[in-house]
Amino acid sequence: MSLKVYLRPEAEADIEDAATWYDRQRKGLGQEFLDDVLVALDTISENPNIYPVVHRQSRRAVVRRFPFGIFYRVDEDSVVVLAVMHGSRHPRHWKKRT
Repeated sequence: MSLKVYLRPEAEADIEDAATWYDRQRKGLGQEFLDDVLVALDTISENPNIYPVVHRQSRRAVVRRFPFGIFYRVDEDSVVVLAVMHGSRHPRHWKKRT
């Protein structure tokens, strides 16, 4: 059974900002980033506990091909995405969203 995935507004902004940045680097790359994020979100929905806990009850999935982590929390019947951040960002940026 898959769980419903909810993106916090900050996580949506993270995704939009990264896609825009990638598209400025090469036309179409932003869409490739979005596609890979969607694949990762589908995997999280289907198997939310497959990824490790990295802080309190927050887990991290890594986006294929791009150096981004999807930080999320599993609730009873849903997944809440807290942040989608570049791997070089300091953990404090997403931890304060938990």
